[in-house]
Amino acid sequence: QVQLVESGGGLVQAGGSLRLSCAASGHTFTFSNYALGWFRQAPGKERAFVGAISWSHFNSVHFDDSVKGRFTISRDNAKNTVYLQMNSLKPEDTAVYYCAADTSYSNAAKNYAYWGQGTQVTVSA
Repeated sequence: QVQLVESGGGLVQAGGSLRLSCAASGHTFTFSNYALGWFRQAPGKERAFVGAISWSHFNSVHFDDSVKGRFTISRDNAKNTVYLQMNSLKPEDTAVYYCAADTSYSNAAKNYAYWGQGTQVTVSA
């Protein structure tokens, strides 16, 4: 079993930045063997892919077009933590942000077995 805990959400003005963290833990869990994804869900909308980072061996990242050039993802295997750096935030980025983990590397929420509880990000105009 894998537990994920997000933090770092909050209220920020448009054009500002936030960094979300997702700390992972679990019995016999090897963080470096997992891909980590970030998703978001705005009120009344489905959960949507934001970005993902692959297992450490490949260290590949990809993003949804809506955040390319503004968001970055990194991982610190020593701390079992993945980060989502969000810059140039827009009001339409307002959502609950979730991190997810799985041994597969995907942009599809259904492919991720483990999920955090989410953290609210609100961007004011």
